[in-house]
Amino acid sequence: MARDAKPRKPKASRSKSGLPEKTDVVEFLKSAEGKVSKREIARAFSVKGADRQALKSMLRDMGDEGLIQRGRKKRLRVPGKLPPVAVLEVIERDPDGELVAHPAQWEDDAPAPRIVLAPLDERRGPALGIGERVLARIAPIADGSAYAYEGRVMRRLGQSAHKVLGVYRDAGREGRVTPVDRKSRFEISIAPTDRNGAEPGDLVTIELKGDGTKHGRVRERLGSLDNPSTISLIAIHAHGIPTEFPPAALAEAEAAKAVQLGKRTDLRHVPLITIDPADARDHDDAVWAGPDDDPANPDGHVVIVAIADVAHYVTPGSALDKEALKRGNSTYFPDRVVPMLPERLSNTLCSLTEDDERACLAVRMVFDKDGAKRGHRFMRGLMRSAGSLSYEQAQGAIDGRAEGRARELNDTVLRPLYAAYDALERARERRSPLDLDLPEFKVQLGTDGQVQSIAPRARLAAHKLIEEFMIQANVAAAETLEERRVGLLYRVHEPPAREKLVAFSDFLKSMDINLPRAQGLTPRQFNEILHQAEKHEIGPMVSEIVLRTQSQAVYSPLNKGHFGLNLRKYAHFTSPIRRYADLIVHRGLIRALKLGTDGLTDDEEARLEAIGETVSSTERRSMAAERDSNDRYIAAYMASRVGASFAARVTGVTRFGLFVRLEESGADGLIPIGILGNEYFHHDERAHALIGRHTGTTFRLGDPLTVRLIEATPVTGGLRFELVEGGRAGEASRGTKTRARTADRRKTSAKAKKATRRRS
Repeated sequence: MARDAKPRKPKASRSKSGLPEKTDVVEFLKSAEGKVSKREIARAFSVKGADRQALKSMLRDMGDEGLIQRGRKKRLRVPGKLPPVAVLEVIERDPDGELVAHPAQWEDDAPAPRIVLAPLDERRGPALGIGERVLARIAPIADGSAYAYEGRVMRRLGQSAHKVLGVYRDAGREGRVTPVDRKSRFEISIAPTDRNGAEPGDLVTIELKGDGTKHGRVRERLGSLDNPSTISLIAIHAHGIPTEFPPAALAEAEAAKAVQLGKRTDLRHVPLITIDPADARDHDDAVWAGPDDDPANPDGHVVIVAIADVAHYVTPGSALDKEALKRGNSTYFPDRVVPMLPERLSNTLCSLTEDDERACLAVRMVFDKDGAKRGHRFMRGLMRSAGSLSYEQAQGAIDGRAEGRARELNDTVLRPLYAAYDALERARERRSPLDLDLPEFKVQLGTDGQVQSIAPRARLAAHKLIEEFMIQANVAAAETLEERRVGLLYRVHEPPAREKLVAFSDFLKSMDINLPRAQGLTPRQFNEILHQAEKHEIGPMVSEIVLRTQSQAVYSPLNKGHFGLNLRKYAHFTSPIRRYADLIVHRGLIRALKLGTDGLTDDEEARLEAIGETVSSTERRSMAAERDSNDRYIAAYMASRVGASFAARVTGVTRFGLFVRLEESGADGLIPIGILGNEYFHHDERAHALIGRHTGTTFRLGDPLTVRLIEATPVTGGLRFELVEGGRAGEASRGTKTRARTADRRKTSAKAKKATRRRS
């Protein structure tokens, strides 16, 4: 009996031929607790010799009669019965908040059974998302439940595999679909009856037929790949990002009205301004600063940060609220944004546009001359933006190049803002958050939707000003809610795991840099290491490793601090238009400070852990979709430059090759190990290096290279390079030299023996 099949001992009931009765085979399959094939059935019923061929024929007949079904790898089962372990796909969350799944492969005519998933242990990772696949242990549920089965997750497997996104093309009598997933190594055949009107070059979704072969049917046509907008559509559909708002949510948004002053604090006289990217699609935060007139705080500063009052429009339990939680956040692509809220809110009533009266939730903070906070106070107000500036406009005014609205606001608004920022910057330096200065690249599209340029994002003082003001507002929100004992979602960034620090220490030793301790590193110590690496001209390499050593930030009602910012209390308060976690914090403040009746509910406070897991999961989904979209846009841009050479750096070292990043555009690609050099390369995982066995030539993380682009695939976003120049010279390993000397001696000995035979 196979180890994974544990059926009950069958009651012998034989036909004259020595084969089991069909009813006994069915009962055997029902009672089996593992995978069963013909071999297990033959053993269980003692079918031997020539009877095995007869058993095979009988099982084939039973399949034709619908008594049993044949699955993958010749496994047999009874129709409608789920195995004890199976791959499931998460399909929805029921009204009680439970995740519901169904089998990833289902071949019966009857509807697939719905399986409720037991909550995932928080130690196993973040919450599951819709569309995710898991390997689960399945058990029947007693009568009375809405579900027939319960599943307990054993392992996460990623996105659904039986639904494929790809590009259709004709291939003779049938069609072919090339999956957009660069990990896929096969094409899918499409019969003429299954093409659903697809034309060559169409982006389509495919449903695999589940017959063990690579055949599928076109489910949906998404547009032609010749259209540049299709690039972001690939990412949207591949990651399951919702794009259509339910009619009820749209109706609520359209019915929303502008807010009147009422009991709100009147901030319309305060010249608050927004400073955003030039192509910003929404404006959810505004700032103002001025000198503190309190004699007890000489040379101090008052800062007001006002945030769009999304909580006024999106109330707990509403259709807008349910859809916002489902999306978790907005997702941004070079050509579009998939917003968390309908445009009526995100681009109008909740956008702090210039000269328009808008509802806001604001915090007034007081700092001393050295940037230390003396106090803060939240208020629900009505404001009117005095100006909507870009980062470049604000910075230009401070640098003496003021134009337009920035010139009018320069002395009265911008200079006091920068004066307050100077004080906060001194406090930031004392706090010493993690200072990773890694370049970011922006994909700029032309009017035709094609990539016009890819260039590093400028890092101006204006960016840092807004960033620091937002951080201080976020800290104030966390402090207030904690003080008032109202539940909140912290933005948690835990210190690096000990095993990552040990690996980091080993890497630094290979660079002749000593780590203070293998555990308990502070952000300041990381910064000192980065500074030391810059002196050794290995800054980019060490920065990459420091980034990979960090934990991933999440949302949680349990405060574990924010390691990267070096803060003990931190929450997200400043972007409720595009992040659901911020909306929860707004509701908490409204409840804590009695600023209205639309604050955090008892039910929401009880579900904060589940909400945190959901929005952490949707955040990761959006990040992955945005990254995939950028990769495809960059590949489309690079397709016309195949054959050109570029300066690059090694960003990843694996046993199958080098990942490199081009310095001019940030484009990422692979140099396969098979074309790296004419020798065998050993992967030194601790040193993040590939080392040539014969020559000792070494490629390490961060090394500069010159590479040539040999392939660009916009469909998958893949770039492939070959080495033109680079690598560190070295010596062959001792083992290699010994083997070489031994081989030489063997050759010499063989020649001598051959000469002796000739002479004799």
